Amino acid sequence: MGTKLYVGNMSFNTMDSDIKALFQQAGTVVSCDIILDKFTSKSRGFGFVEMSTQEEATKAIADFNGKDLDGRALTVNEAKPREDRPRTGGFGGGGSGGGRRDFGGGGRGQY
Repeated sequence: MGTKLYVGNMSFNTMDSDIKALFQQAGTVVSCDIILDKFTSKSRGFGFVEMSTQEEATKAIADFNGKDLDGRALTVNEAKPREDRPRTGGFGGGGSGGGRRDFGGGGRGQY
């Protein structure tokens, strides 16, 4: 099994092929994924590269952390496992919305 690396502080113009070509200098790249915004399909400025061995991953971190690519100093480190976040079922998960209070009637809140 390979080792997944987090690659951050990328230019929004950097493509998968640019990152893959760079990381191939450290060894075999198993996969390379730049994370895209789900609404605009534009880069979010970070991604993940999976190297085939721990040694290659360690070399990639040493070689490319802080390296300038497309005018940005890359952040490269071992990726942490994704944390499970509770699903809220909506925006922010708070409150039930309630009714409007500016209508008369109902016997509540009348002045």
